[in-house]
Amino acid sequence: MEMLHRMNDCIQYIEENLEGDIKMEELAGLFLNSKFHFQRLFSLVTGCTVAEYIRRRRLTLAAQELNQANVKVIDVAFRYGYETPESFSKAFRKAHGVSPSQVRESGTPLKAFPRISFQIQLKGEVEMNYRIVEKEAFQVIGKGKRVSTHNGQNLKEIPTFWDEVNTSGLDSEICEAAGHDEMLGICMEFDDQNEEFTYFIGAEKKSDTHPPLEVKEIPGSTWAVFESVGPMPDAIQGVWKRIFSEWFPSTGYEHGDAPEFELYPPGNPNDEDYRCEVWVPVMKK
Repeated sequence: MEMLHRMNDCIQYIEENLEGDIKMEELAGLFLNSKFHFQRLFSLVTGCTVAEYIRRRRLTLAAQELNQANVKVIDVAFRYGYETPESFSKAFRKAHGVSPSQVRESGTPLKAFPRISFQIQLKGEVEMNYRIVEKEAFQVIGKGKRVSTHNGQNLKEIPTFWDEVNTSGLDSEICEAAGHDEMLGICMEFDDQNEEFTYFIGAEKKSDTHPPLEVKEIPGSTWAVFESVGPMPDAIQGVWKRIFSEWFPSTGYEHGDAPEFELYPPGNPNDEDYRCEVWVPVMKK
């Protein structure tokens, strides 16, 4: 519950500063966590990045102002952070489907993106299967890539990275080197200052072979392990959202200081009954 209260405080800060400079450091401070975890949670729960939400809210208010008489487009553009009328017009048209100058025309359709409010939704009819696992430190073998969380770039870079690994046959090479065929997608080595982290595609190392692949150490920790059933990526994205919007607020746990990862057993990820897991590090409050 406390986590959702903090998220609502972040939304209040955004709303109060839509005409000014919104600092990610301030938002992370209000959330009492790192920029990375704040941005990741926001994206998981809302379906859009923090930057995208701010952009939508600013363009919503801009449209309302342009409906008023004697308001210049250039003034509204500068008020909401656009350096030129051209950049404002481009963003406005993308959001509303019309130019700023067309807003005053009678019957012009506009889109409104309301302010978000976070609250617990009790959905007892849909159970969440999970278990708490104490796991000692272990090694993973595979390939890592530094990705940026700035403006949600990681949401595009990670699927592209998976495509590269799968099409090149590196996934088979990783499984052969690991000694089994359960793949992992791991978020680790966070750098809040530079807004980036390592996304590691690999498998738990269970053999003594030493092929030309990267090896990483995962520290021992306590994980909450959640089951995902259904075709990728929609099923597992839904699990991530419920973990942070429903499970964390209603339990005595908070996010721990360790990597989080997804575990993919062999099978067709497009099948309706495909099963995989989300491992989230946790600790008691």
